[in-house]
Amino acid sequence: MAITIDITKAKEVWKDKIRVKRTNALAKLDVDFIKAQETSSDTTSIVADKQTLRDLPSQVDTATTTDEIKAVWNDMLGDKE
Repeated sequence: MAITIDITKAKEVWKDKIRVKRTNALAKLDVDFIKAQETSSDTTSIVADKQTLRDLPSQVDTATTTDEIKAVWNDMLGDKE
């Protein structure tokens, strides 16, 4: 008997995992952003990193295989655990 994977469910599980990990990463970037503003430093890369993290769940939606789903990860999230 072959094992089948419900891709829709797998996507939801992976998006939830990303969202949990993303919370701490976004909080860290918020602190970095405030510190940069206090010193009048450029915040462009911080803003871009925050947007990257926000876009991850929608990237999961376009995946069609479990390998593609797993590939939607960013080092800012930490380990995939």
